[in-house]
Amino acid sequence: MSLLSRHLTSCIRLHKWTIQRRLQQTKPRLAVAGDVVPIFSNVSQFPDKVAIKDTVGSYTYANLFVSAKELAATISQQLEHKTNQRVMFLSSNNADYVVTLWAIWMSGQIAVPLSPLHPKNILLYYANDTNASLLITTPKYSELMHRVSKNTNIKLHVLDEKMRLKTTEKVAKEKADLEAPLSVSFYSNSKALILYTSGTTGNPKGVVLTHKNIIFQVNTLLDAWKWVPNDVILHTLPLHHVHGIVNALLCPLYIGARTMMLPKFDANTVWSHLLGVNTPSGDRRITVYMAVPTIYSKLIEEYKRVFGADPKMVEYIRNTLKNKVRLMVSGSAPLPGPIYDKWLDISGHRLLERYGMTETGMCLSNLYDSDREPGYVGLPLPGVSVRLVDKPEGTTEQNVVLEVSNKGGEVVYESNDAFLKNQEELNGELLVKSDGVFKEYYNRPEATKKEFTEDGWFQTGDMCSFSIGKNKFKMLGRKSADIIKSGGYKVSAIAIETILLGHPDIRECVVVGVDDPEWGQKVVAVVVFRDSKSLTIDNLREYAADKLPRYSLPTVLKEVTEIPKNAMGKVNKRQLVESIFGK
Repeated sequence: MSLLSRHLTSCIRLHKWTIQRRLQQTKPRLAVAGDVVPIFSNVSQFPDKVAIKDTVGSYTYANLFVSAKELAATISQQLEHKTNQRVMFLSSNNADYVVTLWAIWMSGQIAVPLSPLHPKNILLYYANDTNASLLITTPKYSELMHRVSKNTNIKLHVLDEKMRLKTTEKVAKEKADLEAPLSVSFYSNSKALILYTSGTTGNPKGVVLTHKNIIFQVNTLLDAWKWVPNDVILHTLPLHHVHGIVNALLCPLYIGARTMMLPKFDANTVWSHLLGVNTPSGDRRITVYMAVPTIYSKLIEEYKRVFGADPKMVEYIRNTLKNKVRLMVSGSAPLPGPIYDKWLDISGHRLLERYGMTETGMCLSNLYDSDREPGYVGLPLPGVSVRLVDKPEGTTEQNVVLEVSNKGGEVVYESNDAFLKNQEELNGELLVKSDGVFKEYYNRPEATKKEFTEDGWFQTGDMCSFSIGKNKFKMLGRKSADIIKSGGYKVSAIAIETILLGHPDIRECVVVGVDDPEWGQKVVAVVVFRDSKSLTIDNLREYAADKLPRYSLPTVLKEVTEIPKNAMGKVNKRQLVESIFGK
């Protein structure tokens, strides 16, 4: 037994007992024979329960299933009854999204969800990169998607303008109406989603998640965060990211809980829902809320503006949130301590932090019942193993500093005693292995191979520390300065640089992330202009607006006469940030 194992054995007994007790309360939902039960296949257990409520109305699980089954038949016909085709879809955050996603899966296809934040050229890139066979959208986005269809020669199907209204009227008249077109066995080895993520190479890569990946991730979170069928989650997250899709939508749909979907985040509207303002009699109150740090920051600002000066409202809000809402989660970016402390003061909630990424799903999390403190993301979730590795500069060899695995609720530690040296913390790059880790980058075998070690560990590129005394992991930031985390989005600095360098007045450009209490990091363009030319930040944003997602656009422009480089002609971005901004 290693020194670390001996050191931790006594202090984790209670922790292990807690995890084992939770596992006994929530059994895995995977079929005994190993078949993967897709998300929509649980509907027969709770057909008449309300699944989704949006701005149009409420939809039962049966409403969604029957409507999706009808759309699946149309998709199959459009694709000449082929399966495993890539289907891109663009929808608002409402029941149309769920019906379309389920229909794509019911017809045996691979879903590629898009975002209204993406301009046409990004959508064209996704369409060509996935070699998509079909586009689906709602009338709201039909003009944009018609242009994508025309430029790519891909069929476009526009949903009925009244589909959501008609969905509320769909009923299951007999048992067969709630049976999916394809057998459960189809989903055991099939691909489910392609989600795009920025990388250091500049071009976004399509992360392929299988149905097995998704169901593993969902089951893990149902257990870890104690989801129950009576939960009601308020959903305000983008639906082209794992956070919004898996954590906040598929989890409640799989267990029979209810999702209140807002078309977009609005601080005033969110406060109204959290406090139950104008909640119809008999409607259940919100019990779960998930957001990124930027959203919590905006909610705090709205609280100060509207409620902060009224002592009675301050007391009412704290009592309401503390007693009515059982879980509040923050993720997708590090949570600043001041936001954590202020939210605790406002709501009585210690925000639960966790860590995950598109390629891995959630892999580290604080326990539901555990003490929490800002910056710490807990331990591996059940079925997940993580490593911290140290790579000496100038070598390709990785030394394993620490390995922690959660095996059926028992947390097992293995350490390299040579790295302990009476340290309180162990640091290294985080590696992950689990059934939730993605299958591949779409059509990029070399890029896929590069991100895995020879023995199958996915290299996250995130630096992490493990506190021996606290028995928790803490995220330290990206290993690469070319990845910026802003507002919960992962942004490629290289992709932005490529676009900005196309401007005729820019001679040199470096894009960096600068720490910011609201956004996590601000996207900053450091620019050398040509021939005494100059631009404002608004000019720069306007130039790039049709080439980059809005969340990638720089918010700060810093003009310099020269960008320092080393002997190899490379820019040290960390030193650049420190020299310009003192951070």
